[in-house]
Amino acid sequence: MTQSPHSAAVPAIDPDDDKLDARVFKIAGVVVLSAIMSILDLTVVSVAIPTFKDVFDTSYPIAAWTMTGYTLALATVIPLTGWAADRFGTKRLFILALILFVAGSVLCSFAWDITSLVGFRVLQGLGGGMLMPLGMTIMTHAAGPQRIGRVMAVLGVPMLLGPISGPILGGWLLEAASWHWIFLINVPIGAIALIAAFVVLPSDDPSPSESFDFLGMLLLSPGLALLLFGVSSIPQMGTIASARVLVPAIIGALLVIAFVPHALRTTHPLIDLHLFKNRGLTVAVVSMTLFAIAFFGAGLLFPSYFLQVRGESTLHAGLLLAPQGFGAMLTMPIAGKLVDKIGPGKIVMTGITLIAIGMLAFTQVGTETSYLLLCGSLFVMGLGMGATMMPIMTAALQTLTHHEVARGSTLMNIVNQIAGSIGTATMSVLLTNQIKENPYSDLATLSWTQPDIAKLLSPAQIADGLHHAADAFGNTFMVAVVLIVLTLIPAFMLPRSKHVVTAEQGAEAAKTMVH
Repeated sequence: MTQSPHSAAVPAIDPDDDKLDARVFKIAGVVVLSAIMSILDLTVVSVAIPTFKDVFDTSYPIAAWTMTGYTLALATVIPLTGWAADRFGTKRLFILALILFVAGSVLCSFAWDITSLVGFRVLQGLGGGMLMPLGMTIMTHAAGPQRIGRVMAVLGVPMLLGPISGPILGGWLLEAASWHWIFLINVPIGAIALIAAFVVLPSDDPSPSESFDFLGMLLLSPGLALLLFGVSSIPQMGTIASARVLVPAIIGALLVIAFVPHALRTTHPLIDLHLFKNRGLTVAVVSMTLFAIAFFGAGLLFPSYFLQVRGESTLHAGLLLAPQGFGAMLTMPIAGKLVDKIGPGKIVMTGITLIAIGMLAFTQVGTETSYLLLCGSLFVMGLGMGATMMPIMTAALQTLTHHEVARGSTLMNIVNQIAGSIGTATMSVLLTNQIKENPYSDLATLSWTQPDIAKLLSPAQIADGLHHAADAFGNTFMVAVVLIVLTLIPAFMLPRSKHVVTAEQGAEAAKTMVH
């Protein structure tokens, strides 16, 4: 609704009032519930790929399209989210995204072959891709610029805990029920989120005047999808020098590059690159890029080490990662409060240092490394993660005006998606190529789950292969540590004082509260 000329005066915004009220907490509850559902779905399905391979009698690369199709749908729809949020309103679009995601989940559970499952996963991805940038926009608008640190801390819970909880939930559902339930579990959660979104989210005040950047969509959406497809094909092909990697990646990169001059000369581009004139956002983007490459790349390595070198089940591997989540839960709310009071710079640098210290232990992993040491290191890393990812997001968004927030959150989510895919592909190739250097390592890592393979090797050969595989993990973790340390350079340039709310931001925040 809009304010009538006879309504009460717009209340002043106290820049020192950084407490979250009940209204903001209710909105946060809706957003976090939806985000947990979509992020959990990514990691839960990754655990089920071997099951899909067996159930639908297909190859592993084809079964892996249940992940790839979802990711490409995300890449296609994320650039459209900023414009659509401005045009149709965040509440309406958020509800549409939830409906698409839940409908896709139901259809996935009824899939009759691998092709139908991949198709329904794409529908899921179209909804899931919009949920996180929309959630950031809704919460930033609700809280105002002076409280972004705290709301980002709340939104960070699913982003950090989803990858940890996913393998645990996925392993349990596959063992206790069937693969259908990794999708059906979204139905009750999605229904609650939908009802809550109708009731709790503030009414829309869309700006229908902006024209749609059709050419920008033709360049950026397929460009991102092709680029990510090429990059995500690297682990499967084992090399960058493959037509399946190079052709889509090069075409995608060219389309994204072509989008840049188009966006700079267009009045209302799909992604507003003029936002990079904002120094705070630019430094945050560079920091997030380096951090996401290292964080998501290393995130692939932790469960893989427990599964391949130590022979743990999926469920046990997920439980061993839990200390990381506990650490993040401790520091995230504290970091959110401190960012609003002293700025993100010091918080992020402290967080990155803790992550580097915790990850150093994994550079020395062997076949019998103490679980107490590894779980303790994961806990320290979790402490660091809780003080890193969302404070960087805060640095990017807190200097933007109300109108720029939707485009800014969309931009940060695109950066996250691309950097995460690059990190996962890079670490996977580095690890795989090192493991292949030993003739026994590949077979030794498979011997835990395939007894027929174990019979082909002697105990000495298995021990030698696992020892070499552990060394390969340690060397790859060292690359992740170096990237984490490099993140300190742009993080050093993040703001180190409390953000001062501008007059324009204060007026817009007050107007939003009235709505």
